[in-house]
Amino acid sequence: FFLLRRSVFRHSICRTKRASASDLYIPRKCMATNRIIHAADHASVQMNIGHVDESGVFIQGRFNPIALSGFVRNRGDADAAVNRLATKMGFLKGVAEKNTFLG
Repeated sequence: FFLLRRSVFRHSICRTKRASASDLYIPRKCMATNRIIHAADHASVQMNIGHVDESGVFIQGRFNPIALSGFVRNRGDADAAVNRLATKMGFLKGVAEKNTFLG
């Protein structure tokens, strides 16, 4: 019984068509703190900030993702972090200059 059950608990590896191993989960990093966002962090979010043209129309397929960990959101600093990151990316001007959150 125990010999058969031991094979059930082995880690399975996902294989591609070329028989090379591939991971099922690729961790993200929080852009505000540079912490790794673990799979169990259910409070984390990822937002896509879309690019717009001169008339304010969304350019299809052009966006910048922002990933925030649950740690930042639980502290209530997500809005300040998004402002700081959007200013750094060039979407906002002069909004996050006085914000000193996490660096």
